[in-house]
Amino acid sequence: MTLPTITAIVVSYHTGPRLHECLYALKSDPDVSEIVVVDNGNPVGEQEWIDQFEAKSDKVHLVRDGTNPGFGAGVNKGAAGALGKLLLVINPDAVLRRGSLARMVGAMDQRAEPVLVGGKIFDIHGREERGGRRNTLTLARAMGFGKWTLENDPPPRESIEVGAVSGAFFMIDRQAFRSMGGFDEDYFLHVEDVDLCRRVIEMGGSVVYQPHASALHYGSTSDVPSDAVLEHKAQSLSRYFRKFARSRSERWLVAILSPLMKQALKMRG
Repeated sequence: MTLPTITAIVVSYHTGPRLHECLYALKSDPDVSEIVVVDNGNPVGEQEWIDQFEAKSDKVHLVRDGTNPGFGAGVNKGAAGALGKLLLVINPDAVLRRGSLARMVGAMDQRAEPVLVGGKIFDIHGREERGGRRNTLTLARAMGFGKWTLENDPPPRESIEVGAVSGAFFMIDRQAFRSMGGFDEDYFLHVEDVDLCRRVIEMGGSVVYQPHASALHYGSTSDVPSDAVLEHKAQSLSRYFRKFARSRSERWLVAILSPLMKQALKMRG
C-alpha cells in the first residue's frame, strides 16, 4: 500500500527531554514525509537542540517566531506551510508506534468527508488513557448525565466512528483542515480538539477511532504550572459550551456553571 505524503506537526512549549524521543521516532518512521516542529517556547538549551535536529535532516522544518499563541494556533501555524497531503498532529511527549500511519490512512477509506482519525493513546504501563475515544461532549454529559469518555468500554476490534478523539494524536487531510479554518484559536489550551471533532461531524464528516494505531504518551512532562493548565481548561470548556449552546436555557445554564468549572476539574483530578 502506497501512502499519501504525511506531515507530522509537533507543537512544543517547555516540553522537556521527551520531545527528543518523539522527534526521533517520527524521523525514523518511513511513512512520515515531513516533520514540522512549532516551537512555542523552550529553554535556550532545548532550542539549540531543536536547531541542530532540524539542521541534520531535510525532512524537518522549524517554525519559531518568539510567541506562544497556544496549542491550536501553533498547529495552525505548522499546517500553513505543510507539504503533506495528510497531517498527523502528535503531542511532543508522545511516541508514535511504527506502522500506525498506514492503519490510520486505511481507516479513512469509504468514510464521509472530511475524515479525522485518532488512535489508541497508552501510558508507560500499556493502559489506554482517557480521551482517546469519546462521545460528543454536551453539557448534559459534562454534568454526569450520560457517558463521555469511552476508554473503559471494551476496545473495538476494528475502526469505529465516535464523537471525538484526542488532539494528542490524530490525522486529517491537509486541505480539509485548512478549509475548516483549522483549530479555533480562541482556545488557548484544551478542548480545541473536541471543538474540531464536533465541527467535522456537523459538516457531515466522520470522526474515527482506529484501535490498531497507537502512540505512547508520557504525559505531565511540561514544566507549566498545573494550576495554570486547569485555568486554561476551565476557560476552554466554558467557551465550548457557549459556542455550541442550542437554546436560551442552555446558554443561561452555561453562564451559571462557568465559574464552577475550575473547581469541578480539581475535584475530578
